[in-house]
Amino acid sequence: MGGSTIIFLAGPTAAGKTDLAISLVDEFSLGLISVDASQVYRGLNIGTAKPAPPVLKKYPHALIDIRDPGEVFSAGAFCKESVQEVHRIAAKRQIPTLVGGTMFYFAALTDGLDRLPGADPQVRHDIEAEAQRLGWPALHERLELLDPEAAQRIHHNDRQRIQRALEIHDQTRRTLSARAQEQPGLPDDARIIRLGLAFSDRSLLHHRIEQRVDQMLNSGFLAEVGDLVAKGADPQSPALRSVGYRQACQYLNKELDYSKMRERIIFATRQFAKRQLTWMRNTPGTVWFDAADRDISRTVGSYLRACLADQN
Repeated sequence: MGGSTIIFLAGPTAAGKTDLAISLVDEFSLGLISVDASQVYRGLNIGTAKPAPPVLKKYPHALIDIRDPGEVFSAGAFCKESVQEVHRIAAKRQIPTLVGGTMFYFAALTDGLDRLPGADPQVRHDIEAEAQRLGWPALHERLELLDPEAAQRIHHNDRQRIQRALEIHDQTRRTLSARAQEQPGLPDDARIIRLGLAFSDRSLLHHRIEQRVDQMLNSGFLAEVGDLVAKGADPQSPALRSVGYRQACQYLNKELDYSKMRERIIFATRQFAKRQLTWMRNTPGTVWFDAADRDISRTVGSYLRACLADQN
């Protein structure tokens, strides 16, 4: 799948990522892969805002409903299975599009798990300063001397990947190619288009979260959690300790009253969204779009058309 494109669509909870992705599927021939640590579990539907069965039938999402609630789904398992799905989708001449809000999964895919050094601000600054003076193609030529195998796979204008490969070499004196052999990941020559969806006005996000929580509670969320527990799901399992499910279990165990449960779900969801946004802000190469844009599908569609035309 040399030189192919992969789309990352990330954003905080309740930003409208799924709706946006679905609106773009047909025009751009996208193959969707869920990046959500809770939607992998069968039976966790309402509390994870999982797309409804008719939607999933028309717009299939890989990595949804692939584990029982009692099973553990690790970031390592996500990397392995998502990479397989990327290759499967690309083989169908579709664009693999990873959509979700589990930010660590996105990072694990591109940087690996506990195998790449953290970014050193000084090293990054030095590389960027050199690129401003000489241009990224010149730094690509330097990479060719240090790591010919990686340079062959990375486009000479791919700023993000050139920078990361040089950072790794500067910090470890080992090549990206040698490290990549330790754990398979996305192809180095794939071009990643990073789309970030978020509200420019944080109060709109908070309002959307509150709306979503109330919609969950009015749509049978507590019955869903009660049914999972009745079927043997352990309230201490990773699945039921996720945001919303943990508080619902506390309510069902009479540890919280309804009002306190609702309040805690809203608070926990806001905190989760805050962490998601922090991670996104620290991810270079992300192009941001306002989730409040009423023409968001058209706006993002125009950007993607330009990106894909530029690639050709």
